[in-house]
Amino acid sequence: MLPATDRLPDIKRLIEQRGYFVIHAPRQTGKTTAMLSLAQELTASGRYTALLVSAEVGAAFPDDPGAAENAMLGVWQDVAEDWLPPELLPPPWPEAAAGQRIRSALRAWARASTRPLVVFIDEIDCLQDATLISVLRQLRDGYAARPRAFPQSLALIGLRDVRDYKVASGGSERLNTASPFNIKVRSFTLQNFTRSEVAALYGQHTAKTGQQFAATAVDYAYKQSGGQPWLVNALAKVAVEELVPDLAVALTVEHLETAKEILIQRQDTHLDSLMERLREGRVRAILEPMLAGQALADLPEDDIRFVLDLGLCRLENGGNLQIANPIYREIVPRMLSFTTQASLPAIAPSWLTDKGELDTERLLEAFLAFWRQHGQPLLGSAPYHEIAPHLVLMAFLHRVVNGGGTLEREYAIGCDRMDLCLRYGSVTIGMELKVWRQGRPDPLKVGLEQLDRYLAGLGLDWGWLVIFDRRPGLPPIAERTATKQTVTANERQVTVVRG
Repeated sequence: MLPATDRLPDIKRLIEQRGYFVIHAPRQTGKTTAMLSLAQELTASGRYTALLVSAEVGAAFPDDPGAAENAMLGVWQDVAEDWLPPELLPPPWPEAAAGQRIRSALRAWARASTRPLVVFIDEIDCLQDATLISVLRQLRDGYAARPRAFPQSLALIGLRDVRDYKVASGGSERLNTASPFNIKVRSFTLQNFTRSEVAALYGQHTAKTGQQFAATAVDYAYKQSGGQPWLVNALAKVAVEELVPDLAVALTVEHLETAKEILIQRQDTHLDSLMERLREGRVRAILEPMLAGQALADLPEDDIRFVLDLGLCRLENGGNLQIANPIYREIVPRMLSFTTQASLPAIAPSWLTDKGELDTERLLEAFLAFWRQHGQPLLGSAPYHEIAPHLVLMAFLHRVVNGGGTLEREYAIGCDRMDLCLRYGSVTIGMELKVWRQGRPDPLKVGLEQLDRYLAGLGLDWGWLVIFDRRPGLPPIAERTATKQTVTANERQVTVVRG
């Protein structure tokens, strides 16, 4: 791990200045680990009594502050016993009325401590409604008595900044102001790792074991993860523990590529929990048009802030919303097509030759037969209606690449398309997916121009243009699915599939 003070360089100065502050960042970016390390460092310095505690157990009591306080204080006592020396433990929590117990406990502890007290409260935004308001008000009420009778410094740690904490039933409203925690002097966020920080992290492994990471492998890990700390660590962990346990062998790009595929297929807890959000309405309202290449509707700012705070998306180039990193960009459509893929009937791999090589003509014939027979009913199994045909096609192609290939995707807001690149052995197929919607012109011309550019980038002279016709009143899919051959302006051969 990287030192907490390196990632939050101003934090010790704020603690010395008796500052109360907020740290917010997406899950699995290292907030808890960094603050736990910092608390240990501060305590070991002999200057402070510092402890990281959590508010998570209070989440079960959003409208019962008293019950939430009792649950939290019970856990805080246990955590103190686990991490602090006996002489720095808090006294027994004093008796107090509901709605005053956090303030009373911190007051008693600060008065009893032989050192200034520093408290980091993690998972604060798990709290909601009356309980959240009560805890924030108690912290504000005790603030003026610091450091003699309240913590000298205190941090709230969570996914979101104070103004975005949820207070209404169901989490539909925000505080919209820093009050009732208007005592904060600053909000920090833990940024993703830079390329040099990824190199420093991997360099720790090299220093400890002697096993090297090629510079190109570090570049690849940084690019694919976008510097997301959990992904940076997970890629290396899979590579060094599962793929290359021999410390004499250096890690290469190929090892990291394999590690990426393992992570995506295995969907460890971080990826699994992130993907659970895909079916939430406000997440879907952003991702569905993004996957379809459409412009976003007039969405509430809070919805965009939500996907940013989750770490699912990021803003670049002055405000262009993008999926946060290539690994997430890959796993989002893969997860969305999972149910459809599970619904597919058994499909014999008729697209393979006797030598196990991909025959593109057979693959096209297999897809057309599959689409005519199963396309209509499978569209209903796709979770995002606007891109249901895309998900069905990807589900089919995953059956193809499971035999030893890869499927790469490109999509972005406003591009009005999705690009697919299927690689299997020595064969590479570039595909452009377009949708013909009611009131819009036939996308053939634009699709050919876009596919031409995509194929040029792949270094290919042929590809597929797949046009899904979603206009109402059309014949059944089985009757209207057809293909024809054409060429682009730059003489690239294209198979146009209409379905």
